Amino acid sequence: MYVQQLEPVADSLGLSALVATLPLLTVLVLLGVVRMKAHRAGLIGLGVAALVAWLVYGMPLGQTASGAAQGVLFGLFPILWIVVNALWVYRMTVRTRHFDILRRSFGRLSDDPRIQALVVAFCFGALLEALAGFGAPVAISAVMLVALGFDPVKAAVVALVANTAPVAFGAMGTPVVTLAQVTGLPLDTVATVVGRQTPLLALVVPLLLVFLVDGRRGLRETWVPALACGFAFAAAQFAASNYVSAQLADIGAALAGAGALVAVPSARRPASEPVRVAVLTGVRSEDLDHDDPRPEILRAYAPYALIVAIFSIAQIPPVKDLLAKATRTFDWPFLNVAGPDGDPVGGNLFSLPLVATGGTLVLLAGVATAAVLGVHARVAVREWAATVHELRFAILTVTSVLALAYVMNLSGQAATIGHYVAAAGAGLAFLSPVLGWFGVAVTGSDTSANALFGALQVTAARQSGLSPELLAAANSSGGVLGKMISPQNLTIACAAVGLAGKEGDLLRKVLPWSLVLLLVMCLIVVGQSTAALGWMLP
Repeated sequence: MYVQQLEPVADSLGLSALVATLPLLTVLVLLGVVRMKAHRAGLIGLGVAALVAWLVYGMPLGQTASGAAQGVLFGLFPILWIVVNALWVYRMTVRTRHFDILRRSFGRLSDDPRIQALVVAFCFGALLEALAGFGAPVAISAVMLVALGFDPVKAAVVALVANTAPVAFGAMGTPVVTLAQVTGLPLDTVATVVGRQTPLLALVVPLLLVFLVDGRRGLRETWVPALACGFAFAAAQFAASNYVSAQLADIGAALAGAGALVAVPSARRPASEPVRVAVLTGVRSEDLDHDDPRPEILRAYAPYALIVAIFSIAQIPPVKDLLAKATRTFDWPFLNVAGPDGDPVGGNLFSLPLVATGGTLVLLAGVATAAVLGVHARVAVREWAATVHELRFAILTVTSVLALAYVMNLSGQAATIGHYVAAAGAGLAFLSPVLGWFGVAVTGSDTSANALFGALQVTAARQSGLSPELLAAANSSGGVLGKMISPQNLTIACAAVGLAGKEGDLLRKVLPWSLVLLLVMCLIVVGQSTAALGWMLP
């Protein structure tokens, strides 16, 4: 048995935490400073994490390799299983030209590029996040914006920044469900607190998006529809997460935000020519003015309606219990790790949800989509294989970074960092979202960051007299702001708009916004930990 150490370097928690951050710093420096491609940075970071685990923490090489392998499998299933199948559905709509019909349908809602950014990146992106998550919203939203005439870099930045408010409840609530599992807190309680934090971001993000698209003029001319969209999104996300279901929070929020945009008269006014010239610097698709038959428009929306229907059916308790029976849990081979207290860690066991996972449900929706759109089975299989090939570098990035995260977690590096942060005492409420942000920045997944740091946040909260529910929720809410700078999302965004290898350039553009919004979330959590905003908590 390997027993984790918290202070392997000179019996100092501070020095140990400094060494433990080396793998994370390596990845971020290679991406942001050296401008190395994300999959190579991830592999080098994994090598650094393995060396720190072996040489500093004393973790046997066999167990280090086994832990990395578990991270690879988790990256492949369920995370990439969702991404591949979601993008497969998208590729089939492109092949049958129904994606063009959907794009034209969105374009007809408004010809104002600032409103189009809200419809596509914020509302439609949130719906995709609710259903699939894990990079699919960024890829698809960015592609649609480029087709509408956006510059590829601006399209990628807008898609990344928009992918914040819905993340905590993405993939049918997977992050908050995971957070509840690892912390032992009731799901309803965790979802309720998160649902009183992330909606505040939803009020800000639409205003930020119109600013990114058209600067101060964008804010001055479109603040009313942007605020209406954000308010409707926030209200629906709050209501659903607190009183209905965490799994359905983002679906309701996305639909409410889109409905608010349609209802605001100023959102449907034509954009002035100076705005269009200034914003649409890319090449606008020439077919946007083509009229489509109503039956074809319905078929274009069908894939997403099928996903909503299948996921909704899967949430019915008897169906959910039936799907869960296919889940397999087993001892992970060549791994026997105990925490600093001597108790075995949860990583010794691995759970494989074969059917009750978002990727399998999206696969079923994809099969139904192929039937509805008239895609031959042989062509559908070819498109699935092409999707895997297209994502090959993103797959390498995701698996290497998750292997890094698992090595850090199992060796004790993550625990050292967490305990060092917990030692902040009164400052813990401010630093709690930062820990989640850091976790998502590295793993690219709010789910993974919650798995890494959720239990630690609860332990630190109880030691410092703060609310465990508040800090657990802060881990997830702060984490959503690390999504836009994660290597996986940067890679997916670049690949989607034809900027492969430019991840470092994109990182420098979105990092300031990630930090500004993180500061806002930190101040919200600090306020909620005191009498100033404590009334917001249940």
